[in-house]
Order: sequence, then structure tokens, then C-alpha cells
Amino acid sequence: MKLQPKALAIGAAALVSALSLAACGTDENNTSGSTGGASASATKAAIACAKGGALLAAGSTAQGNAIDVWKAAYAAACSGSTITYGGGGSGAGVQQFNQGKVAFAGSDSALKPAEVDASKQVCTGGQGINLPMVGGLISIVFNIEGVDKLTLDAPTLAKIFDSQITKWNDPAIAALNPGVNLPAADIQAVHRSDDSGTTDNLTKYLAKASGGAWTYPASKTWAGKGGQSANGSAGVAAQVKGVKNSISYVELSFAQTNKLNSAAINTGAAKPVEATAANAATTLAKAKPAGTGADLALTIDYATKEEGAYPLTLVTYEIVCDKGNKADSLELLKSFLTYTASDAGQQAIGATGYVPLPKDLAAKVQAAVTALA
Repeated sequence: MKLQPKALAIGAAALVSALSLAACGTDENNTSGSTGGASASATKAAIACAKGGALLAAGSTAQGNAIDVWKAAYAAACSGSTITYGGGGSGAGVQQFNQGKVAFAGSDSALKPAEVDASKQVCTGGQGINLPMVGGLISIVFNIEGVDKLTLDAPTLAKIFDSQITKWNDPAIAALNPGVNLPAADIQAVHRSDDSGTTDNLTKYLAKASGGAWTYPASKTWAGKGGQSANGSAGVAAQVKGVKNSISYVELSFAQTNKLNSAAINTGAAKPVEATAANAATTLAKAKPAGTGADLALTIDYATKEEGAYPLTLVTYEIVCDKGNKADSLELLKSFLTYTASDAGQQAIGATGYVPLPKDLAAKVQAAVTALA
């Protein structure tokens, strides 16, 4: 089941105009039962409910707001089923999955070979696979006194997050922001304290695009020098919101919910690229398949210089067993994930800062879910 780049491009291109409207339509997440613009009746019609039961999952906090929307919609349509999703970060989610504690794990990074090998201990006769469920983007959020627009690039970001640039009026930042009155204030950089797929994607970007300024390997575990730390996407967003002259990285949904400013990224294209769902969709359109068979892992070009392509784009995966899933939760697992990958499920999160999957990719995900055993 190999995914061709051309097919991805066709599917994602069709999303761009709709995503522009969705991203601009709201600055707030409503996860108390709203399905983002999809009517309740349409959502219910899209869900083939399981007979009931309980489903446990854990992992990525970046996809937490999307999971909340999906859980509310599923609960409204299907009585007798309980879905519990605990955050804790991608690293913790994958660990719990490989310990057999959860039916699926949310991760912003695809499984590494060692993690796939470990999954074979709990996936009887099978292994863990990566199912892309929602696209997103990592917003570089900032809270600088007197500044509401900011442009940064990969080398400068690398040095900020490694405590090599420590003042907001540093010449490197000033050169990227002509005419902006940058304060002579200390930079308060904030990173994730927990193992995080968002951190992994950020450091992949810095490693690929910073021209050597970031000297650490990409990892879920933070390696840069200095700075403050916070747990989870919500914790990082709250830290930036409450601390003057701070900067960090969160999924766009959390930036919107907390009304945080997002920096544009100078990629080398003619214009700096804004952190919007439409610009992330442009990058997602060029993602290349990295998995084989039922595994639908993708490779993203973090060093893109295409006009309007936001480089800090991520795909959140649901990690499941292709074979050997627990019999008592398999029906509910397939029912829930079939809904989340459906048009109704994807459009429900489109207005909350996420990037719905291209339709052809979503169809492949649904086929993979149907084949779970």
C-alpha cells in the first residue's frame, strides 16, 4: 500500500482554499462537543458505532484538541462506548502502547525501528504501524512586549533555542525584522520537558534547515542548552502566555486557543511564510511515503523553499497493531478510527487549527483501519 507523491499533491491542493477559510474562521478551540462546522446529524450519519466497550489511548498532546472534538462527536452518536485519551507526550504514548497498556498511541513522530521491534511483543503475529490521522503545524509562538509581528529563520531559531542568541534586539533577529522596534530584553526560551513528537519535528527542522547551527540530533528529548521547560503543549502555551519576552513551539491549535502570536518563517522563498493551515497544506502535499505495506508513515521536506510552503509541518499518527489487537476493544478501535479518518471527522477539526488529511490519504488510512485484526 504505497502512497504516491503525485496523489498526495492532488488531494492536498484541493484543501488549500477551504483550509484558508477554516484557519481564519476562529481563534478559539471549542472542544466541549462542537464538531467544527459539521452538523450533528451529518456527523452521526458518518459514524458506524461499535456495540460498546472501552477504548484506552495515550500520547501526543499536540493532537489532544483534535481527540477532544472526535471523542465528543463519537459520544454524542454512540452510547455505551467509552474512549479515554491521556496525554503525556508522544514518547510516553508509544511506551504505553509497547507495554500493552493502550489500544493505540498518538505520536507526532513515526515509530523508530527499535520501537517497531518492541511492538511485536504486544501485537501477536503483527507489529505496530503508523496511521497518519491529522496534519498540523508547529507554530513558533512569542510574547514580546510591544511586538506583534516577527520573522525568524532556522539558523536564528537554532541559536535562540540553544542560548547562543539571548537578546531580542540581537543583530541576527533585527536583520530579519527591519523597522520592528525590538526590545533590549532577555529572551525567555521555553521547551518541552517531556519526550515530545513536537520537539522531534522541531529539531528535525532545525537539523535540516539551520545550516549547521543546530548541532544536536533530532530527538523527542530536548537537547539544547538553557531555557525554561514546561510539560505538554498546553503547559508550554501557558508558559509563553504568562512570561514576557518568551518564545516556544506548539501546535497551531494551542497557539490559537491561547491567542498567542506566531512568527513567520524565512525559508529563502521570496516572502516569509506565515503559520497558517493553508501554508502547511502546501508542504503536506509534497510529503513522500516512508512506510511500506499497511504502514503509512510520511517524510516531510523541512528544508522546503517553495513559495507559501510552511516548513514546520507535522503529521500526527495513531500507532496501532496491524495484527494482534485485543479482541475486546478491536471493534471500537476500528469504529472510532474509521470516523476520525472520515470526511466528517477531518472537517470537524479543520476549523481548530489542524490540517485535514488529503482525501486520497484519508481513504488509504480508512482501508488500513478496516484491515486491522
